[in-house]
Amino acid sequence: MRGRFVVTLERLLRGTRVYFSDIGIIALMLALGFTILTIVIAVVGAVRELPQAVLSAKRAVLVVAGFLVVAAAALVASFLTHDFGVKYVAEQSSLSMPWYFTSAAFYGGQEGSLLYWALMLGIFSAIFVFTSWRAPAKLVPYVLATLMFIEGFFLIVLVTVSNPFVRTLNPPQDGNGLNPLLMDPGMLVHPPMLLMGYMSFAMPFAFAVAALISGELKNDWLRSIRRWTLASWTIQTGGLLLGSWWAYHVLGWGGYWGWDPVENAALLPWLTSTAFLHSTMVQERRGMLKVWNMCLVIASFALSIFGTFEVRSGIISSVHSFAYSDIGGYFFAFLAVIILFSIGLFFFRLPKLKAEQEFDSVVSREGVFLLNNLMLLGITFATLWGTLFPLISQTIRKQTMTVGAPFYNSVNGPLFAVLILAMGVGPLLAWRRTSLNALWRNLSVPAILAAICAVILPLLGVTNVLANIGFSVCAFTGMAILYELWRGARVRHAHGEPYVKAVYMLFKRYRQRYGGYIVHLGLVFLALGVVGSHFFQIQKDVTLKSGQEAELGGYRFVYLGNLQSYGDDQQSVTSQMQIWQNGSLLSYIYPGRTMYKNFDDQPASQISISTFGLTDLYVFLGDWQGPSQATIRIFVNPLVPLVWWGGMLMLLGGVLCWWPEARKRVVYGRRSTSLPKTSALVEDKGVVA
Repeated sequence: MRGRFVVTLERLLRGTRVYFSDIGIIALMLALGFTILTIVIAVVGAVRELPQAVLSAKRAVLVVAGFLVVAAAALVASFLTHDFGVKYVAEQSSLSMPWYFTSAAFYGGQEGSLLYWALMLGIFSAIFVFTSWRAPAKLVPYVLATLMFIEGFFLIVLVTVSNPFVRTLNPPQDGNGLNPLLMDPGMLVHPPMLLMGYMSFAMPFAFAVAALISGELKNDWLRSIRRWTLASWTIQTGGLLLGSWWAYHVLGWGGYWGWDPVENAALLPWLTSTAFLHSTMVQERRGMLKVWNMCLVIASFALSIFGTFEVRSGIISSVHSFAYSDIGGYFFAFLAVIILFSIGLFFFRLPKLKAEQEFDSVVSREGVFLLNNLMLLGITFATLWGTLFPLISQTIRKQTMTVGAPFYNSVNGPLFAVLILAMGVGPLLAWRRTSLNALWRNLSVPAILAAICAVILPLLGVTNVLANIGFSVCAFTGMAILYELWRGARVRHAHGEPYVKAVYMLFKRYRQRYGGYIVHLGLVFLALGVVGSHFFQIQKDVTLKSGQEAELGGYRFVYLGNLQSYGDDQQSVTSQMQIWQNGSLLSYIYPGRTMYKNFDDQPASQISISTFGLTDLYVFLGDWQGPSQATIRIFVNPLVPLVWWGGMLMLLGGVLCWWPEARKRVVYGRRSTSLPKTSALVEDKGVVA
């Protein structure tokens, strides 16, 4: 690598041709150098209390971010100019690919995705530099050093074993092309969102490490990372939602979540960060769960590194894994360093993490928050165990034993049901303890609605007991959220505000509280979609000739024949079909398959998904014989649209919680300052008795 660096410099000095890849490798090596420099300067500035050194470290972080932007731009330029002399470009793109897929190939493989990870960490670190005035001064240099330590690991991997700018001596005339499963619009948004979500958990982790090193373990560090954690949670939620949508529209198996190992890996840090966001309120309000919160922050980042490793190492077989390499040892070593270093710091500062108060009653808001955390950690453990079990079985018994969806559904299903129930109960309880009268007054309306739902559903044909329980739990929690919103609006209406304005002011003044309710309501909608599609999905495989038809779920599917088309590097077959119901033509649909050059064994599916009301008709072309016969797989998926609506509500709620509070100017003589309109303490005051 040093030789490549020297050769590139000689080209620059002689004025001979310099490739974008040459600029990229120089930028990566300079970024690595400044990363090491930042760590040294930041630590010296913290230990010797030198403000100028800390300022220099901040500037060095900006330089690192700048070089990473240059490196990323150089890789994108290599793709857009079709520089197949770059091995990574030749492997991930081809001349026939449209420019947007060519650009997206930047993160289509291992090398590019690791560069994207490092790039986003550099950008987030730069954002922290510009907003560091909000953080306690003693934490800032340690946060910078921690972020650059993480950045340094990725840069070392990038300039040694996983370099995206390696050139070949005999470049091909055309590239191999992108994996067909990634030739989808979802490719443009799903992978970068998910990788950004993994990366973003480095920010709360850096604050936790800084607090442990400096000994500043009061609530200031928690307040400093609240918005960073909310941003991480929202980004990861978006990544999970987009991943589900991609799987539903591309893979052709009729579902959106199959408990695939890579799906599980993305879910794990989301679960622990969700637990942290809830338990941190208990620490800020009551001074409790300090040890618990520190463990959750560390676990979230460790699981994000595990997820990044699993997606790009290929150590566990998955339809979501598109890169296989030998970087596993590096990631295991890094993960081990992170865990051992964090555990050492944790036990060193354990005496300072003692709780300030104890639980007064189980029937309290903090009691429900603790139950919420236990359910989330239970789901995390079960999911992690199921994900790692094939590796464990291979190591111990020398044979690979997989864990399927039935295990996850039977274990995590009841835990999620209790979790959703706790979401409805928690906001209606008071801190410390709730009297029986207040408990009945706050829970009676949602409980009565849930009971009515449980009685009516069997009369409407829902005979599955588990589905009935799921719908009733969702009814209870949904009503509890709406009831709490109505009570807040009623209080403001009693002071003269119209109801519409009262609701608007609740969200404006208490954004985190009511944004959280939107998240909970979105999860209720999502859960309704999951229950409906899981218990009531119906499927049928049929082989039809032109003019023949099939019926399923009250819909009639008429097959009209196949059309074939050919391109420069692909060929496609499309089946023409009609959907009828009650004698009326609803729509024409065109399920199909596309075969790409160099990927004959991986045809991409063009799945037809037609939504009528709250039901998806999902049609997949399995096989075909000539122009007049096809094997079709049909799914009727009830309530699946609620999954996407619920996910969008969760994202909206996450953004509302994260969005900065409006600030007002307070003037003191000739000086002025900006203060939040509402404090966390005021925000937490609800109308719960």
